[in-house]
Amino acid sequence: MRYGAIDIGSNAVRLLIAEVNREIEPIQFKKEALIRVPLRLGDDAFIHHHISVPKFDNMVKTMQAFRNLMDVYRVSEYMACATSAMREADNGADIIKACQQVGVDIQIIDGGKEARIIYSSHLQDQMNSDKVYLYIDVGGGSTEISLFAYGTLVASKSFNLGTIRILDNQDKTETWDDMRGWVKEHTKKYKHIYGIGTGGNINKLSRIANEKADKPMSYAKLRAIYEHLNAYSLKDRIHVLGLKQDRADVIIPAAEIFLTIMRIGRLKNIVAPRVGLVDGIIQTLIDKNLQK
Repeated sequence: MRYGAIDIGSNAVRLLIAEVNREIEPIQFKKEALIRVPLRLGDDAFIHHHISVPKFDNMVKTMQAFRNLMDVYRVSEYMACATSAMREADNGADIIKACQQVGVDIQIIDGGKEARIIYSSHLQDQMNSDKVYLYIDVGGGSTEISLFAYGTLVASKSFNLGTIRILDNQDKTETWDDMRGWVKEHTKKYKHIYGIGTGGNINKLSRIANEKADKPMSYAKLRAIYEHLNAYSLKDRIHVLGLKQDRADVIIPAAEIFLTIMRIGRLKNIVAPRVGLVDGIIQTLIDKNLQK
């Protein structure tokens, strides 16, 4: 059995096709195909609050291609979720209608649901029940932060602060202050706090640090990588360091968000399990069908 997961983010759109093995407990899935298209819907949504005609057309073409791929792979069930950019675009409903006509149904989800879907990808496996964790997901348009203490979710909040929003100068001082205040208030009574980070940028930062997915990265290590990357121009980050064009710019503001949260929350380190919304969607489909 194969499931499909589509993540329509502010920076990129992703399709994950996974084969599900129901003969093993707990049920596991293997990634068969992962396609990423850097549409950058956030550039339109955060500045103009409207998706332009070229990006609108490219979005529909991408969904048509994803539909064809899912048909070729014989995907039995899929879920398509749109996040921050589509939430803010005044023509989001028109895009959804156009995508329905090519065979893809899309649901626009809020930051809270986005975080819950990612949790479902067994992030709890990264947590020790006698420790305190700050879970941080940094996307193109928003950052979701959740505090887990001794196996229990204590608090969670989504902030309109993301990499594309920062690059487009659409981040607000009060949002930064709100995020810092929230982190400080909710972490002040805990002595030792560990970080869990998700999103393409923290995954890449972890790889640059030569860290495995389950190996923690210290604040000092992350700071050193950030300063190293920031010392290069955007052009040199692409041609000298070998970063993809649509990663070379967003990785800087992403690192700034992670470093800010780690500093304010006094996080000892952060681990990047390298899971994302598409992984959570596949797990959500598995859990839904288990209940059936």
